[in-house]
Amino acid sequence: MDCLVDGSFVSQNSNQYGMAKPISNAGPNRDDLQRDVELNKVILFFFIFILCLSVCSSNAPSDLAFLMKFLAKAGVYGSKEEEMRREEVPRQLDQIVKKWVKQLAYQRGYDNQMVEQANAIIFTIGSQRLGVNGPGADIDTLCVGPSYVNREVDFFNILHDILAKREEVSELQAIPKAHVPVMKFKFNGISVDLLYASISLLIVPEDLDISNVLMSLYNVDGRTVRSLNACRDADQILALVPNVENFRITLRCIKLWAKTRCVYSNVIGFLGGISWALLVAHVCQLFPNASPSMLVTHFFKVYSQWRWPNPVMLCSINHDDRTHQMPIITPAYPSVNSSYNVSKSTLRVMNEQFQFGNKICEEIDQNKASWSALFEPYQFFDSYKNFLKVYIVAKDADDLRILKGWVESRLRLLTLLIEWDTSGMLQCHPNPTEYIDSSKRCPHRFFFLGLRRKEGFKVEEEQQFDLQETIDEFKDRVNMFRSWRPGMDFFISHVLRKQLPSFVFPEGYRKPQPSQQSTPQIFEKGFSGKKCSGGSLERKLKIKMVF
Repeated sequence: MDCLVDGSFVSQNSNQYGMAKPISNAGPNRDDLQRDVELNKVILFFFIFILCLSVCSSNAPSDLAFLMKFLAKAGVYGSKEEEMRREEVPRQLDQIVKKWVKQLAYQRGYDNQMVEQANAIIFTIGSQRLGVNGPGADIDTLCVGPSYVNREVDFFNILHDILAKREEVSELQAIPKAHVPVMKFKFNGISVDLLYASISLLIVPEDLDISNVLMSLYNVDGRTVRSLNACRDADQILALVPNVENFRITLRCIKLWAKTRCVYSNVIGFLGGISWALLVAHVCQLFPNASPSMLVTHFFKVYSQWRWPNPVMLCSINHDDRTHQMPIITPAYPSVNSSYNVSKSTLRVMNEQFQFGNKICEEIDQNKASWSALFEPYQFFDSYKNFLKVYIVAKDADDLRILKGWVESRLRLLTLLIEWDTSGMLQCHPNPTEYIDSSKRCPHRFFFLGLRRKEGFKVEEEQQFDLQETIDEFKDRVNMFRSWRPGMDFFISHVLRKQLPSFVFPEGYRKPQPSQQSTPQIFEKGFSGKKCSGGSLERKLKIKMVF
């Protein structure tokens, strides 16, 4: 029997899923099954360890209380109590948006029958819909409403105000100009991302089939398509993998690995959740009978040898995406590149990490290493000797959250500017981790970017990279932010490894480094930023890399 998946027939009787033909149909042997057990133990340990670091640095008593409950249960998927709390959030949001739409229908003069039938639906998307969400993770949701309820006013103004008045809601932030417009908030302490899509129906049926292209995508704009596809892509991925449970276990493992190796962040130029899911799904298609430990090994073997920009795709491709650095194509129509933020520098970093993962997996197969070696945290500050330090400060937590989101979303641009202005000879590695200096009282965050010369690049003695104009251009782009408030500020400075502050190290102090050969140096003259008052005085940063 065949089924139709976005216009392509997939045979249910064959071993082929989507477009990819299996490389091997081999299943697990006894050793592979034992590695599955060992891998699950290591995932549990590192998951708890990372959650401890994340929560204990947040200074949030409610989060700390949750951590203690979670650790008492000692379950990687969270306690039943926590899972019930998380499941309740979409249900409560669903009731809120249903009432909101009925109010709008009444205010716009529709008859009583129309008001009674007025409806909106909350769908889960992302990791929640894929079934790989963990305790403490965001809940990604999509609200689908009727044609007369728009995004610009009804969603971002009226619904925003309704949510702002509710006791369960805190830290509410609207981002209407994003590539995928979103409202972010906490609901009973749980982080939520809420998207909106208005479809071409006056009445949204409760049993809406969001995978129906004619019903959901007819006569809608690009932002609505992207919002709807956040749900449709997850459904397509689950439909296109041979074994959903093996896919989920493998994806949990790879996401954990990506976070420990500092390559999990779409916003600054690495990969986000959907891209990692697509990479794992493709490997599942190539090895349909493999167990999770086998799939992890195959994952690193495949992508350590992948010839980018050849695209990774589960179904037919949009050929325009072939011009990107690292095309990873979504399956739902219309397919797009989920990894459009990747730059040459971040692709170089990910390729290095794929090579690292492949090397460790080979050693595991030879019984020369354990799974814990795969999840060894990446020593970012030991890998570079020159860094750019980005310091963001605001007068309160709400202002900091707004400014941090803006500056963080522009760090990818800084990477691209450095690549462009140095003709690719200077490579930049943005670290997705944000840091806090506990000695500072004001709300703040730090980001760091590692700098190094392109490998194999020959230079003459005293040749320099002058990044003054690059930093000035980046500063100008950041200063285009329209929501500057008193107390908001950001600064960029250069630091050598030996000048790094102690708060960037997990142990709270810098480990001694063995003596090495001389390295390119950067010299700083001043710093750059925007005055807290929003005035016109701007101070310069001039840095030069000398060989």
